[in-house]
Amino acid sequence: MRICAIGDPHGSLDKIKQVPLSDIDLILLTGDLGNANLKRKMAFDNIERKKQGLEEIEYTPAQKKKAFMEAYTSTMKIVKYLRRFAPIFTIFGNVESSNYDTRKQSRKIGVALPYLSNDLNAMPDVRVINNRVVNFEGIRIGGLEYFVDTNWVREFKPSDYKDRLAKAKKETDKAKQVLRWFNSLDILVCHQPPYGFLDKVTAKFAPKHWQGKHAGSQTILQYIKSKSPKYVFCSHIHEGQGMKKVGETEVYNLGVGEYKIIKF
Repeated sequence: MRICAIGDPHGSLDKIKQVPLSDIDLILLTGDLGNANLKRKMAFDNIERKKQGLEEIEYTPAQKKKAFMEAYTSTMKIVKYLRRFAPIFTIFGNVESSNYDTRKQSRKIGVALPYLSNDLNAMPDVRVINNRVVNFEGIRIGGLEYFVDTNWVREFKPSDYKDRLAKAKKETDKAKQVLRWFNSLDILVCHQPPYGFLDKVTAKFAPKHWQGKHAGSQTILQYIKSKSPKYVFCSHIHEGQGMKKVGETEVYNLGVGEYKIIKF
């Protein structure tokens, strides 16, 4: 059994085409499948404006749809290419939009938007495994969708601290419940790394007050220490690419479109 785990593609089909996929039985993806350049620029521009005491830019429905469709279209291209080689299990990172969020955004901007989760699951041999355990040829694989851990809010102190912390508490409680339900796994696929491992922010595009901080999840770290899955595959903090061991667990931050092939 040969499994290929691939880090956040971010719409880079040319890079994904360099991954050797012959004789691969299963492909695992860590989320952020599509190109989110527009979405990221819009978010970081407003972060900088807040720091300067300026009002946030209110983007038009057409601009918001363009950013959404950039990510959606490039995601579909990545998955359609990869499914030629092997079945795919993927989680959602912070680029993807759930059906709930898509419906909410669509109503807000008054524009119909496609449902990514439905469209991915409709493809043969493609399955979104957000907060699910799947058994593939006897291998237990858990997929934990992206969430904002409370430790991130406390560490990075966003301007809307109280609101973000309240939301993060709900997301973190849910993630903890999911991980308790997962119990023991052979493989955990998650978006962000465990706290303190392959998670230090050094990217030039990140705000200066983020630099050097750990952006990983304490919740994921505690799960790894408690249950010791054989492998953990993640990305999110792309500059943290590499492998570290947490106890007996091999944790791989697969960066942008990098990969690891394992054998069971």
